[in-house]
Amino acid sequence: MKHFWSKIKGYIKASDNSLILACIFCSAVSCVMLWSIAQNELLDRCDFSTFRTQLTASVLGLGMIAVLSVIDYNKIIRLWWIYAPLAIGLVGLTFTSLGYRRGGADDQAWIAIGNFYLQPSELLKLAFILTFSFHLAKVEETMNQLGNMLLLCLHAAVPIGLVAKQGDYGTAIVFVIIFLAEIFSAKIAVRYILAAAVSIPAACLFAWNFLLSDMHKNRILVIIHPGTDPENLEYQQDLGIAALANGKIFGTGLQSENGYVRVPEMHNDFIYAYLGQTWGLVGSLLVLFLLTYICLKVLTDSLHAKNYQGKFICIGTFGMIFSHCFMNIGMVLKVMPVIGIPLPFMSAGGTAVVCMYTAIGIVNSTRCHNVRKKRMFYEAEPER
Repeated sequence: MKHFWSKIKGYIKASDNSLILACIFCSAVSCVMLWSIAQNELLDRCDFSTFRTQLTASVLGLGMIAVLSVIDYNKIIRLWWIYAPLAIGLVGLTFTSLGYRRGGADDQAWIAIGNFYLQPSELLKLAFILTFSFHLAKVEETMNQLGNMLLLCLHAAVPIGLVAKQGDYGTAIVFVIIFLAEIFSAKIAVRYILAAAVSIPAACLFAWNFLLSDMHKNRILVIIHPGTDPENLEYQQDLGIAALANGKIFGTGLQSENGYVRVPEMHNDFIYAYLGQTWGLVGSLLVLFLLTYICLKVLTDSLHAKNYQGKFICIGTFGMIFSHCFMNIGMVLKVMPVIGIPLPFMSAGGTAVVCMYTAIGIVNSTRCHNVRKKRMFYEAEPER
């Protein structure tokens, strides 16, 4: 028993505790926001059950960190033949009668089983980070051979194509950013960078003409030309801006006598607007600092990885969290189109919260199972 507690203390000491605490603080803020929305009866779709789901998901997420931190990530990553087909299969079920389109969403990206709802694309993100990190680590020295590069691109194209088929273009962009973050952190040749830069305009033109619906096009156009929206698609973002302005410096408080600006989906995709309204500019900047700190800590942990697999896991997780933060806050500030991306650890959503914590748990595993020194910005060539 003494040896057991000694091992536990060792893992706690080796963990990135400041990263975990930052995630916990974000979840605590989220639960307070959701409780306030339910208490003030601001949304029909956000009651105290939403608050309880968020709290439960956060506790489960912390449990995932505790479990995954003591398991060597090299063992987790080699179980790809279990979790990768499972994640793809669950996404495939969204195209069946089990598929569910959440109210206010454009995509059929959930599985409904009774009163239980699961978003498989969140699980697919984790599976992709792990499998692509494993794949990239295996071919890192020869990745610039055309055959290997094509296989890497095909690896990324599968999940991107699946979620795009669901109509979830926001999540598809997240997969693209994870792919780019990992592959550019490897020894990619300049010729591929130039080829990608040249192909971007053609890819955007193809997407505009053949992939995006008129509604998605209009959401982009109202960002470029605000106030010219005949279908009032920018109404939600205008309310988000008004909510932020209503909070001023210190916010209206969690129970305001003067009332609130009610923003659709402010418990989910637009929770940052409610945060700014109740806690003001001070609260908004505090949460922005915490999310930035989480991103930088995950990125810094990649410098400590003992092998390429650990390095790429951290880089992929950074790409996922950063893209979520950038696109979500960009939506609220009306510099990005409404694209349905939740704010990490903050937006309501059980699957998303548990999966974000799971990603942090795997990142922490790279930290706990590392024989290298853990100095800030210490970088050495990872082992194969």
